[in-house]
Amino acid sequence: MTFKKLTTSLALALGAVAIVTAQNLQSVSRSRNVHADLLASQANVQKQIKVDATKKYIDHLYGLEEEPELDIYEEGWESQYVNCYRDANVPESAVIDVRKYHMPVPGRVNSPYGYRPRFGRVHKGMDLHLRVGDTVRAAFDGKVRLTRFERGGYGYYVVLRHPNGLETVYGHLSRFLVKPDQMVKAGDPIALGGNTGRSTGPHLHFETRYMGYAINPAAIFDFENQTTHTDTYTFNKKSYQMSRDYSPRAKRHSYAKGGKGKKNHYKSVSKSRRGGKYKATASSKKSKSKSQARSKSSKKRGGKRRR
Repeated sequence: MTFKKLTTSLALALGAVAIVTAQNLQSVSRSRNVHADLLASQANVQKQIKVDATKKYIDHLYGLEEEPELDIYEEGWESQYVNCYRDANVPESAVIDVRKYHMPVPGRVNSPYGYRPRFGRVHKGMDLHLRVGDTVRAAFDGKVRLTRFERGGYGYYVVLRHPNGLETVYGHLSRFLVKPDQMVKAGDPIALGGNTGRSTGPHLHFETRYMGYAINPAAIFDFENQTTHTDTYTFNKKSYQMSRDYSPRAKRHSYAKGGKGKKNHYKSVSKSRRGGKYKATASSKKSKSKSQARSKSSKKRGGKRRR
């Protein structure tokens, strides 16, 4: 009997607790409303977090961008010595033979040639990826003109003069492997890559110049495919800062825009190794003549075409 009484009392107590708890529970709809209010109050906070994250990301990108080096041909106290073409009579245009070449390093492009609005300066070369100690090679046959150190920009750098009229500059080196007046062949080791001068990480600053004019290296070299665009490059004072791109991707991009202004540049072409010019292929000419012949025969038949 005593056990039964205890069991009954315990059951009654648990029932009373359940009733009280049920009375304190909120309805489902009210809980949903409270949850919606919480989400609404957090919406602006989430947007603010996204804005802050975006600002930090932009600042990070700007932090990675390096300020262009001082132009050793035009700026600095020893520029007169570096730029021996200051008083030279530079022609409006010149055809330069670039057949016998070698890529200076096999690395990808880290930073292209061009204007940097953040610094109000032009980056007059291309930054190519390498590791400290990687071999840097001569782009063309030539002679070593300078091996010097410039603390404010290039660090240890080499200037090579080539028989084709170009000069190439190699900056941020760690060690010279050549001496001034030494003759080199395309592909010969001239230095080891480094991180000297104004640099935030190991890379090669590579320039191509014609009588002091800093040509866009991408106008001569196809860095993606490790070759030159054509056998010759035509220097022009009005276009030497422009790059060239004959890749299928650029061709598709031109077609997508209707090919305006690039008709001769992007039409069906084949590479002629006699002077590096691009000409219409024989197949394209044949297809054009066939289509004209079909058009004439169609007119003779009264405009009807066989299926």
